[in-house]
Amino acid sequence: MKVRLGNTDIGLAHYLGLWTAVVGVFAAQGMLHDIVDRAQVWSPWDYIRWSMIQWYTWAALAPWVFRLAARYPIRAPVRLRGLGMQLPLSLGVTMLSLVIGAFVSTAFEPSDFAQQLWYFLGQHFGRGLLTYWTLFAIQQAMAFHDEKSRRELEANRLAAELAQSRLQALKSQLQPHFLFNTLHAIATLLHEDTLSAEDMLLRLSDLLRAFLEDYDGQEISLHRELVLLDLYLGIQRTRFKDRLTTRIYVSPDTLHCAVPSLILQPIVENAIRHGIGERVGEDCIEIETRREGNSLCIDVRNRNSTLEAGSSPATGHGIGLSNTALRLRELYGDAAQVRLEMIWPHGVVCRLQLPFRDIEEPDDAPEVAAA
Repeated sequence: MKVRLGNTDIGLAHYLGLWTAVVGVFAAQGMLHDIVDRAQVWSPWDYIRWSMIQWYTWAALAPWVFRLAARYPIRAPVRLRGLGMQLPLSLGVTMLSLVIGAFVSTAFEPSDFAQQLWYFLGQHFGRGLLTYWTLFAIQQAMAFHDEKSRRELEANRLAAELAQSRLQALKSQLQPHFLFNTLHAIATLLHEDTLSAEDMLLRLSDLLRAFLEDYDGQEISLHRELVLLDLYLGIQRTRFKDRLTTRIYVSPDTLHCAVPSLILQPIVENAIRHGIGERVGEDCIEIETRREGNSLCIDVRNRNSTLEAGSSPATGHGIGLSNTALRLRELYGDAAQVRLEMIWPHGVVCRLQLPFRDIEEPDDAPEVAAA
């Protein structure tokens, strides 16, 4: 059985134990007061009985005081409705406690009810009024704490939803961008190499199916990310034929590390577009993953590109890297980095650094294929 105080439920045993402690404190205080003042000292049982009558009465009334405090609160700025109701309520409940105490006390004392009530008014009215306002203050403090906690939870929820919405928007920008570029390449090949165009369409269908079946969250395992990337690289190898080669170097202890889904595809697309897509000759796209302490490091290198003058090493150029930087900032804050660097003797590398954290993946996940 529980006693409800505002929005808090307290077990009956604990509730009575709390008020029993109050009974003991005030019984001892009353007895010590009489001893110090050298007044008539009664038996310990008398002090305990008087204290029990007074404080167990308030124990019975306390839940009602909490309800009244919740119904007629006093908020800053002080409003007359709350204050105007609590003043008479405090007087009324205090008088009720004195009437109940006098009635119960009559069964143990030789005097009648009127005499007991007069005695309670003289001895306990001020203390009773203070008790009411103490209970009222406790209820208001508990309500304030609950409201503060509720608002903090709501603020955290809204912040999380906003961050999730921003991440979803950033993620959704990638697929139309990639799809447009791929369909444009297929349209170009239709007049030059019909069989290659058909092969690219089939590979695109497999890739889009993988996108739709992919985990809907923001993170997947590096293993799964490389499988999706290999489907994309297959399309690009068909498009550029012998001009493009790809190599993937994966440290085995990084395969189950969590990475943002579709984090590599826009970076590789950016490398192809600014490399072999703009320059004659051949190009090699290399992807390397390794663990360095508590970080996962991923390098995407291409050998037929260069950094333009004025390009920022943090974001470079194009939607791919700017989108990647925004996603990493939303997901990991300052714990993740992306930057571009020149490599010797020529080429550009995009370096990703992410917090190293394992993530579970399905047992039937396909193997990574590299060409």
